[in-house]
Amino acid sequence: MTYKCLLKVLFPIGRITVILLGLKGVLMTTEVSAKVHSDQVVPRIDPKDLEIKLNVTKFTLANGLTVLLNPDPNIPLISFHTWYRVGSRDEKPGITGAAHMLEHMMFKGAKKYSGKDFDRILHENGIVNNAFTSWDFTGFYERLPSHRLELVMDLEVDRMRFLKLDPNDLGSELQVVGEERRMRIDNNPPGLLYETLFSLVFGGSSYEWPIIGYMKDIQSYTTDKLKYFYDTFYLPNNAVLVLVGDFKPDQARELIERYYGNLPSRPLEKRNYSHPQKIMSPVKKILKKNVQAESLALAYQSTSIHESDRFALELLGYILGGGVSSRLSASLIYGKEVASRVSAFQMSQDLAGVFVIIVYLRSGKSYLKAHELCREEIKKIQEQGVSEAELQKVKNQIMKEFVDNLVTLDGRARTLAEYEIYYGNYQRLFDDLKLINQVTTDDIQRVARAYLDPNREVMVTLVPEK
Repeated sequence: MTYKCLLKVLFPIGRITVILLGLKGVLMTTEVSAKVHSDQVVPRIDPKDLEIKLNVTKFTLANGLTVLLNPDPNIPLISFHTWYRVGSRDEKPGITGAAHMLEHMMFKGAKKYSGKDFDRILHENGIVNNAFTSWDFTGFYERLPSHRLELVMDLEVDRMRFLKLDPNDLGSELQVVGEERRMRIDNNPPGLLYETLFSLVFGGSSYEWPIIGYMKDIQSYTTDKLKYFYDTFYLPNNAVLVLVGDFKPDQARELIERYYGNLPSRPLEKRNYSHPQKIMSPVKKILKKNVQAESLALAYQSTSIHESDRFALELLGYILGGGVSSRLSASLIYGKEVASRVSAFQMSQDLAGVFVIIVYLRSGKSYLKAHELCREEIKKIQEQGVSEAELQKVKNQIMKEFVDNLVTLDGRARTLAEYEIYYGNYQRLFDDLKLINQVTTDDIQRVARAYLDPNREVMVTLVPEK
């Protein structure tokens, strides 16, 4: 399971800046969440209440397109997702940001529908659409009235097979993406802080460069460079199609086979990804920018999404910086009053992971003091561990968020697509609540000792120029 509330803002770069959920479990976790800040004992969750069942049909077309169908007739809408197994990790120095740039060009028209027609038809039919790019994948999605399903398939197949890639369209879009880069990073000190932090943590790997790319690469894109990406990765056998909402599975399958079945596939090129170089000594970098107060970012190389320690690390992130009752908030915001905002989180990707602590300081306060307080709270957990009640509180919190996400059509479609992309099996999502519930206080102490090592810490600070 991945928790990306923060990441959806900072990292996935977008074009624009019947279900049984174990009803007893949903009600129980909702009730518990209201008690987590009280002095009452936090109740344990019965493993029997963690059963999640989704009515999902999975099939694969002859051309390799993977399809997941989850009918839900409660609302006359469909969440329609097309995800490709290509992200910024498939780039290399000199063409950074190509995956994101191609995502933009996917809205500029194809053989049957021009760029103006594409957006006009969607808007005229009450269809909301968008897209995003991450390190590991690129996703496109529409939320549509259920009677417009065939129309959306016709639009999506056109750009999956016959994208135009006009040089004039690329020229105008280069300016759009360049401005996006300036707004998100170059003229946005917190964005630059994150970019610098991840370039150090993931140094030497396919995650080293930013998803949006470097400005010099953005300005030098050509249609030939993007056509290579399109021809290599935008293939039915490299895609996952997910439909969640008001449709009849048999009718949807017939439409999918009719529209997508004739798309040609090609053998996928072997991909060789590089992994981050191990950090064996502290890394420090200071950024001087036009800011009023200092900021501190700490990072520790951790686990990928495929490793079991990520569950304990995700819970540790909530314990340290997951809300107003977290340890870092209690110490830095309400105790010593040096910070205005604090967060901590584990981010697990396909190739690697990172544990991050971010502190935004009050004006006149020093990042050195904030760093000292962060290390104190980490050391307490490493030496004394955490209580059963504290662990149970964050378990309830994280599991409730997971279930709440599955209640919405879009949240369910995103989750199904993400698990299918990462694991090749959406059913992995049914196990994660149980795996989180199995994490012990000993596990929390163990991962704090193993990963949050001061000798392997990356520290980036943002300070005023003067």
